[in-house]
Amino acid sequence: MSMLRPSAKSVSNLMRMVGSSCTCPAHTALGTTHVHGPKCSHRRASAQTPRSEYAFEMAASTVRVGAGATREIGMDLANLKAKRVMVFTDPNIAKLQPLQTVVEALDRARVKYTVYKDVRVEPSDTSFQAAIDAARAYGPDAFVAVGGGSTIDTAKAANLYTVFGDAHLLDFVNAPLGRGRAVDRPLLPLIAVPTTAGTGSECTGSAIFDLKSKGAKTGIADRALKPMLGIIDPLNTRSMPMQVRLASGLDVLCHAIESYTAIPYHMRGPAPENPLLRPAYQGANPISDIWSSHALRMVAKALPRAIADPEDLDAQDTMTLAAAYAGIGFGNGGVHLMHGCSYGISGLNRSYQHPEYPTEHALCPHGISVAVTSPAVAEFTASMNPDRHLEIASVLGADVTNAKREDAGIVLGDALRRFLQGLGVPNGIAAFGYSTSDIGALVESILPQHRVLKLSPRQTGAEQIASILERSLKNY
Repeated sequence: MSMLRPSAKSVSNLMRMVGSSCTCPAHTALGTTHVHGPKCSHRRASAQTPRSEYAFEMAASTVRVGAGATREIGMDLANLKAKRVMVFTDPNIAKLQPLQTVVEALDRARVKYTVYKDVRVEPSDTSFQAAIDAARAYGPDAFVAVGGGSTIDTAKAANLYTVFGDAHLLDFVNAPLGRGRAVDRPLLPLIAVPTTAGTGSECTGSAIFDLKSKGAKTGIADRALKPMLGIIDPLNTRSMPMQVRLASGLDVLCHAIESYTAIPYHMRGPAPENPLLRPAYQGANPISDIWSSHALRMVAKALPRAIADPEDLDAQDTMTLAAAYAGIGFGNGGVHLMHGCSYGISGLNRSYQHPEYPTEHALCPHGISVAVTSPAVAEFTASMNPDRHLEIASVLGADVTNAKREDAGIVLGDALRRFLQGLGVPNGIAAFGYSTSDIGALVESILPQHRVLKLSPRQTGAEQIASILERSLKNY
């Protein structure tokens, strides 16, 4: 007896009927996951269905906060019995007080060290490899990073590949651009001394770089990369040029927004078979929400003040804390579309040179490239959590008293445009030389960013990314 096979149309109709009885993300057109919601009657339908994520982890570096705290770093390394310390910095910071303070502290504690001064601002695979080669040749037993996120990320990579001396650069890089190997043994001590108020890299296990062969930014993300200690000394940020202060502050803003609006951790997908494989970027969760939402409120008040008045030291100090708060938030919750799009925008940049940044190569600062798509991203993601989007809009100064939930995206998008324009942020990606004809190449560069795109609260593919980029050509 032959068995009748249902047509594709009948199967599609049946799935719509099943989905119509349930509003969990697995059954909605806007869903990003095949994991059923906690009240969904279908989640127990098959014993073969992988168990959905049920746990989240909280990981962060120890931080020490205080004006002048950098002077203690020599004692920290002496306490560790460090014999060969490798200090990382960039050519600019190498001339400034923060590095001098670190070196003097190491000398006082009689800790032997070498200084690597060739960190590239906005690192590339080539600059990462050069730092790794230098570290492997020196054989340090501890690392110090004095600089912004570029320096701290470079030191993280050098640490990782010194411990795993036979590993290839792509072994630990996030899939699909790399092999996504897990870090299964401890790294050497790393102390981070941030000189910007933005990346929060002193609190996270991420290291980002530009993979030139693919024309895209990518990175390594593993809790093992976290610095042992982050020294948050506001004195180290006093020498920041204004445009660096702006770009790093915008990075804090977007870290907070994206972590707070990311897909909830229990909807991210199946639970890992081994907790070692649980990603550092887990999705929004009750702990990361606290840090991210508080960081958002700090940035909304302090960043405009810090940009308007270079002598507003209170605002500068607030931003150093906000960067760490947001770092703890997104370091566990993750980021999504603003950062995902930024990796293509900065990775494919061939000619734009931002003021007050190094001029030896084309450079669109990370925080700037993240912020320019924030209005369009907010308009796209708002339907999945309109209340949070309205909350963010209110923090940024919008009157949401009579705002409708269905208008949350428009309200937040407009609030972000006003905020960015008030700070003098370039007017969309067209300001970097991109046009409609570049959208296809940008989309191709962005699509491999699985680590962050999968944390979008809405399903995101080529069509959605192209739309975000089109709407981000000009913001004002």
